[in-house]
Amino acid sequence: MKLSVLCVVLGCFALTKSAPVDPRIRWCLKSEQEVQKCRHLASKSDLLSCVKREGSMGCIKAIQKGEADAVTLDGGDIYTAGLTPYNLHPILAEQYGTDVETCYYAVAVAKKGTKFGFNDLRGKKTCHTGLGKTAGWNVPIGALIKNGQIKWAGIEDRPVEEAVKEFFPASCVPGAINTLRLCELCKGDCSRSHKEPYYGHHGAFQCLKDGAGDVAFVDHLTALTGDKANYELLCKDGSRKRVDEFKTCNLAQVPADAVVSRKDKELTKRIFDVLDKLKDKGLFSSEGFSVKNLMFKDSTKGLLRLPESTDSFLYLGEEYVATCHALTKGFSVSSKPHEITWCTVGHAEKNKCDMWTFMSVDDQRNIRIECQDGNTVDDCISKIMRKEADAMAVDGGQVYSAGKCGLVVAMVEEYSNEYTSSYYAVAVVRKASGVTWETLIGRKSCHTGLGRTAGWNIPMGLLHKDTEECDFTKYFSESCAPGADPESNLCKLCKGAEGIRGIVDKCKASTAERYYGYAGAFRCLADGAGDVAFIKHSTVAENTDGKGPAWAKSFISSDFQLICPGGSAEITEYQKCHLAKVPAHAVITHPDKRDKVVSFLKDQQAMFGHSSSLFMFNMFKSENNPNLLFKDSTKCLQEVSAGKNYTEFLGKEYLTTMESLRQCASSKTELEKACTIHSCLKKF
Repeated sequence: MKLSVLCVVLGCFALTKSAPVDPRIRWCLKSEQEVQKCRHLASKSDLLSCVKREGSMGCIKAIQKGEADAVTLDGGDIYTAGLTPYNLHPILAEQYGTDVETCYYAVAVAKKGTKFGFNDLRGKKTCHTGLGKTAGWNVPIGALIKNGQIKWAGIEDRPVEEAVKEFFPASCVPGAINTLRLCELCKGDCSRSHKEPYYGHHGAFQCLKDGAGDVAFVDHLTALTGDKANYELLCKDGSRKRVDEFKTCNLAQVPADAVVSRKDKELTKRIFDVLDKLKDKGLFSSEGFSVKNLMFKDSTKGLLRLPESTDSFLYLGEEYVATCHALTKGFSVSSKPHEITWCTVGHAEKNKCDMWTFMSVDDQRNIRIECQDGNTVDDCISKIMRKEADAMAVDGGQVYSAGKCGLVVAMVEEYSNEYTSSYYAVAVVRKASGVTWETLIGRKSCHTGLGRTAGWNIPMGLLHKDTEECDFTKYFSESCAPGADPESNLCKLCKGAEGIRGIVDKCKASTAERYYGYAGAFRCLADGAGDVAFIKHSTVAENTDGKGPAWAKSFISSDFQLICPGGSAEITEYQKCHLAKVPAHAVITHPDKRDKVVSFLKDQQAMFGHSSSLFMFNMFKSENNPNLLFKDSTKCLQEVSAGKNYTEFLGKEYLTTMESLRQCASSKTELEKACTIHSCLKKF
């Protein structure tokens, strides 16, 4: 009896486990008109189903709960969707025009013959796409507050809507139902839906056309669809221009509307595949459904699949996110004005940073160091962009990525008393191994990390230049390149963590992987795992002949040699046999924090650098694990001039190598891809 019951239970469990997942994409709709269009599209695809909710917030909540899968949102709503607890991500961006750009212009439109300019808007009646929308609210209201026309001290003073209603005597701001004056011009229920005829870009423009308002805040695409001869754009300098001069007369260039969903790689692929099959079947047309821009803007030409790491911050950009934050939550003020937060990767770096924290009180400025954990260097770069951390020292390849993401170089490591901000990238092999530069293909290789200068960019750049092969897994039979796909042969030689953790952190781009970094890549060679190690010129000397950590004590420097295109040399002859002379490691930071970081580090190295013997702690020395926070070979940090950008810092030769490698899509980090989505975005 018990056996039969058990069989029944297990049978039910098996049936439950094998129940097929609904393959359909559940699209969230915000109005009856959108539902009609969705059902029309669903009749052409068995993989699309339609779910209706009230407005953008209803859809955001439904997707977060798993009741729907996707919806297209405006930038202001993308910001909201990215907040906790929703944590939704933009996955596909609308593309407009013939140049396939993922941006549009926010413009202010008025009827021709009216005499006011953008600086004369007080007392005018206004038409907006919706409360919290990009072109219709966030950009114009943000600009009017920024230039001092609208007086607003912040959310703690009063809601921004209260300040706006004092500035405009009457408006239609769909969604502002708690502020009557902002709904006075509306024709319907003032909701952010198609129940309100003046909702959205075409609705706001219709509000202007009907004579209800004096000015409409819309996108340039909408302004171009009207009777252009009867309308003009209001420029921020107070002048006016023709509607088709939007590139030189606009309030801002802003990110396109985007499809948002939960962060799920497989779901994203399914959504893209379904939409891709419908793109020529009316996906971007609202013809026949009584209103415009249903599900997507009618001006959409296609959809760009966004990098996997893209979130609302990376998609919208720092400046637009700051505007959204200020208008909804108030101006952000740092709660720790007397701290510099250093980003660390791995337990060993965090431990050294914690020791620095203990020692770092500055009696004169009362500034101290705090430590922030990052999973990888890219994670740290992302945190510095968001001002969750302030600084870290990185290698040239990471300076390149950080520069692409808007960070700046503050200080550079110096490695000799002659103040040289560079080092040599070299290839090291065991003597008598017979390995030469010309016979590298098919060997086993040890790299400091994916995307790093000496360990990846320089050697792989040279090999790519010779072969033009972008599949980097084909160069070597097996490798350890921390940061690569753990399942690829680029991680086969990696060993993971020391001790009981074993292979838990295998191929992780941090000190948790024993073969990570310069010393790690050399250890990979010295242990006999690899045939060649790509490292810096001083690494062998620092980890042989009794020097270095415990694992290095038995290795002898004369057992190794350098190889380079056309020859080989002794370890000490790196000036004549190297792969490249490359920029030193440097401290990166947010542009807003640059001066503070420089000042702090100058003070700190005076106390904790090589020139001071007052403290046991030294910024440029590491115990057990080498090169923590800074390279151990660092003599001091030198300031990089404030006007010097990352391209000037890296130099033409290194940039040429990087640009050559970037011809291979796989050489770009996910963060770098996310930072460079919008070639069209400008600051506003």
